[in-house]
Amino acid sequence: MHIVLVEPEIPGNTGNIARLCAATGCELHLVKPLGFSIEDKYLKRAGLDYWDLVKVHVHENFDEVLEKYPDHTFYFNTTKARKRHSDISYRSDDLLVFGKETAGLPQELLQAYPDNCIRIPMIEDARSLNLSNAAAIVVYEALRQQEFPGLR
Repeated sequence: MHIVLVEPEIPGNTGNIARLCAATGCELHLVKPLGFSIEDKYLKRAGLDYWDLVKVHVHENFDEVLEKYPDHTFYFNTTKARKRHSDISYRSDDLLVFGKETAGLPQELLQAYPDNCIRIPMIEDARSLNLSNAAAIVVYEALRQQEFPGLR
């Protein structure tokens, strides 16, 4: 599985997601512009000593990700979706796409792929979940459906 972060802003969230990738075998994709340096001490601290276990790809823009993975399915995480994250039948090569902390995914991206937009259920008054928490919820649902391949 792949986790794609589009323009992440907070190094601690990205570090936590890198740690999630290390623990689950997911590949991490970072789409520029990034709100921090990859050498950021908070990013490294959040990922602790797991960075050597993570396959990280840095992309100039989201079109580059689309071009590199043309035969893969992308799922776009947004609070505006109708489908729940648990309504999807995930495959091992899917890309789970998350937007930046302050604004989510660009509207034009959501409009281009309306059937592939998913959300995590929560109460109506809640604006959103923390990015690293949301990524963990969706990744573990996808892996659960596949009976946790490669995990003990």
